[in-house]
Amino acid sequence: MSDPTVALPEILAGWFAKRGWAPRRHQLEMAAAAKGGRHALLVAPTGAGKTLAGFLPTLIDLVERPVEGLHTLYISPLKALAVDVQRNLLTPIDEMKLPIRVETRSGDTPSDRKLRQRARPPQILLTTPESLSLLLSYEDSLTMFTDLKTVVIDEVHAFATGKRGDLLSLAMARLQRLAPGLRRVALSATVRDPDGYRAWLAPDGDIDTVTLVEGDKGADPHITILLPEGRVPWAGHSGVYAIPQVMAEIETHKTTIVFCNTRGLAELVFQQLWKVNELKLPIGVHHGSLSLEARRKAEQAMANGQLRALVATASLDLGVDWGDVDCVIQMGAPKGSSRLLQRIGRANHRIDEPSEAVLIPGNRFEYLEARAALDAVEEGELDIDIFRPGALDVLAQHVMGCACAAPFVATEMLDEVRSALPYSALGDDIFDRVLHFIADGGYSLKAYDRFKRLTKGQDGMWRVTKPGFVAQHRLNAGIIVEAPMLEVRFKNGRRLGKVEEAFGTQLAPGDTFFFAGLALEVERVELTDLIVRATSKQARFVSYMGARLAITSTLADRVRVFLHDQSQWARFPGDVREWLEVQLHRSVLPEPGQLLVETFPHEGRHHMVAYSFEGWNAHQSLGMLLTRRMEAMGLKPLGFVANDYALAVYGLEKITDPAALFSPDILEHEFVDWVQQSALLKRAFREVAIIGGLVERQVPGRKKSGRQVTFSTDLIYDVLRKYEPDHLLLRAAWEDARARMTDVGRLARLLDGAAEQMLHVDLERVSPMAVPVLIMIGREKVVQGSGEDALWAEAEAAIAAEAMRVD
Repeated sequence: MSDPTVALPEILAGWFAKRGWAPRRHQLEMAAAAKGGRHALLVAPTGAGKTLAGFLPTLIDLVERPVEGLHTLYISPLKALAVDVQRNLLTPIDEMKLPIRVETRSGDTPSDRKLRQRARPPQILLTTPESLSLLLSYEDSLTMFTDLKTVVIDEVHAFATGKRGDLLSLAMARLQRLAPGLRRVALSATVRDPDGYRAWLAPDGDIDTVTLVEGDKGADPHITILLPEGRVPWAGHSGVYAIPQVMAEIETHKTTIVFCNTRGLAELVFQQLWKVNELKLPIGVHHGSLSLEARRKAEQAMANGQLRALVATASLDLGVDWGDVDCVIQMGAPKGSSRLLQRIGRANHRIDEPSEAVLIPGNRFEYLEARAALDAVEEGELDIDIFRPGALDVLAQHVMGCACAAPFVATEMLDEVRSALPYSALGDDIFDRVLHFIADGGYSLKAYDRFKRLTKGQDGMWRVTKPGFVAQHRLNAGIIVEAPMLEVRFKNGRRLGKVEEAFGTQLAPGDTFFFAGLALEVERVELTDLIVRATSKQARFVSYMGARLAITSTLADRVRVFLHDQSQWARFPGDVREWLEVQLHRSVLPEPGQLLVETFPHEGRHHMVAYSFEGWNAHQSLGMLLTRRMEAMGLKPLGFVANDYALAVYGLEKITDPAALFSPDILEHEFVDWVQQSALLKRAFREVAIIGGLVERQVPGRKKSGRQVTFSTDLIYDVLRKYEPDHLLLRAAWEDARARMTDVGRLARLLDGAAEQMLHVDLERVSPMAVPVLIMIGREKVVQGSGEDALWAEAEAAIAAEAMRVD
C-alpha cells in the first residue's frame, strides 16, 4: 500500500477547501505512487473521482515544477470522453489560474491545430489510441515525447483485451523507449482481475512495478426490473412493450439515459417514445453511426441540462460525466454484469449516492438474465476479461508507423515490441514474416511495387521505400474497421451520419427510413452518399450487420442455477414461475453443467432445441454447422434460429441421436470447411488487410467506396488462397474468424463436453422453454418496425398455449 500522506501544494489544497472537499484516500495514494515513481492501476467505482485521481499527480508536478512541452498524455477509448474530460479538467485549472494548457487530439481535430500541437504541444494532451499511434508516425515524435512524464489510460477495461489494446500497448512500448522514465497509469471502475491489467500495463509485463490502488466501495445502486402489468413477454428482445412505462419514468426524473444494445433498437425506441411523449419533453438520440455534429449536439444538450432523456448505445457507456442524470434505463437484457455496472454509473455520478437503474427484459429468459445481472452487481461479481496474444495485423501497422518516423534496426524493434505484454512471446520467425510482409506483401505479391513499403539498406536499417507510402499510412491507419458505409446527408450538405452500405444500396428513390431520430425519404443514391429529405411518410428502421452482444459466461452460469434451484423461483413473477413449473412437469430443467436437448414434432416438422447458453454468436455458428451435418446425414434440415440461451434446428426427418450431431470433430471438419467456403473469412480478411496496410481505404484527394475496397480485398484474398495459403494475413484472418466472429472458444467448450453432459428428452409436442426461440422461426426475416412486438401475436399465443397445456 502506498503512503497516502502526500502534502498537496497550497494552491491545490486551497481549491479543495474552497469547494468544501477533501482529497479521497485513493487520490492521495495515486499521488504517493507518482512521488515514488511507480506505475499505478486505480480500480474505483464511478463517481469516486477517478479522473481527478489520475491527473492529480500531474497537477502537483506542474504546480511545483512548471514546464513547457508535453507532460501528460491522457488516452481514452472514446472521443466524447476526451472532450468531456477536457471540459471537467479545465474547471479546476481555470479556477486556480494555473498556466496549464489542455487540448484534445482525435480524428475530428482540425489539421492546423494538429500541426500546432506537434510544434508546440500543450502540457496535457487528451487523445485516443489511434491518434497517438498516428502521432508516433511523425519524425518529430522522436523529440516531442522525450520529456513525457505520464500516460493516463482511462476506462482501460474497454480496450485492453482487444486490438485497440494491442495498438496502445505497442504505442506505450515506443513511448517508453523515447522517454525511459515514463510512468504509466490506468483507471477503471469494472476490473475483475487487477493482476491481469497490472501485467498488461507494466513494461515487460513486470507486475511488481505497478501499484494497485483500490477506491472505497460506493453506495449500493438501486436497481429494479420493470414488468408492466406483471407480465413478461414470451419473445422479443427490445423491451418496447414497456414504452409507456419508460416514458413515465422519464417524466418523473430530472434526466434519464435509455440504453439500447444496438443502433437499430436505439432508433426504434426513440421513435416509440415520441409517440407517447404527450408532454413534448425534449428527448435526443445518440449512437456511433450519427454524424459528429449530431453527437456533439446531443452531448452538449445533456451537459447543459436541456434534455430530459437521451436514447443511447454503447457510445455513451463510458465515463461521460453528466451530474444531472438521475436514472438509467436498460432496454433488453444487459448481457454482462460489468456492462450493467458501467451503465448504472452514468446515473448520479456521485459515490455516496445510490444510482437508480431500471431493467426492462425482452422475454422470459431475459427476465432471468436481468435478475442474474442484478444479483451479480449486488454481490460485486464482474465479468471475466480474457487476455490473448497480440494481433499480427496490428503489429504490421505499428511497425510501418514507426518506420514512417525513422529507420530502425530489426533486433531493436523486436525487443521494443516484446516489452508489450500481448507480444511478449512473439517469435523471431513471426516477426521476420511481419517485416517481410510490409516489405513486399509476401511471396505472391512481391512482383507488385504497390506492396513494397519497406526496404532494408546496406546499413542494416529498415526504412520506408518512398514518401508516398508515408502519406498512405497516415491516411489509412486505424484499428476500427466499420462495415462499408454510405454517408446520409441532405441536399444542402448537412450530414446526419452513416448507414451500412449493405442497407443503403437496397434503397431506391422514394424509399423511406428512420435515422437520427428523423423520418427520411431517399432522393438519390450516389457512390458514397445517400441524399435524403425529411418526410412524414411511414418509414422502416435501419438494419445493421455484425455480431450482437452475447450474454457473458458469468450471467449464463447464474441463469443455469436459477433453472435448477427451485428455492429461487419465489423471487420471480408469477408467469415466469408458472413457465418453469410447467417445463419441469412436461420435460426437465437442466442442472448446471448439463446440456438439455429436446426433440419434438411441431406443425409438420421435426424440431431439436439445445439449451446451451453460450450466446447468440456461438449459436449462429453452431446452427450453420449442425444443419450442414444434418444434410450429410440425410436429415433434410430446413433451417435454424437462435437466441443467447438456445438453438433450434428443424427439418423433415426426426433426429433420434442428437449426440452424433454434437461430436467435437465438427470443429475439425464442418467448421473448417464452412469458414473457408463462407463469406466469413473474406470479411475477416478484408479487416486485417486494411489494418495491416495491404489495402487502403483512402487515397489522397478521394475516398474509396466500400464496394471498391471489398473488390480489392476479395481479389487479393483469392490470389493468396490459391498461391500462398500460409500468408501472414490469411493466418490473421483465420484467427479473427475463429476467435472473434464465431465465439469459437465457447463453441469448443460446449462440444467437448456435449457427449457426457447431454440430456436428451424426446417430447410429443413443444415444451414451455422452447417457446421463446421457436417463435423466432419466420420472424427474424421481418423488417423491424414500430409494431415489432405486436407481430406474430396470434402465432405466439397458439405456440404458448400448446406448450403450457398440462395433460
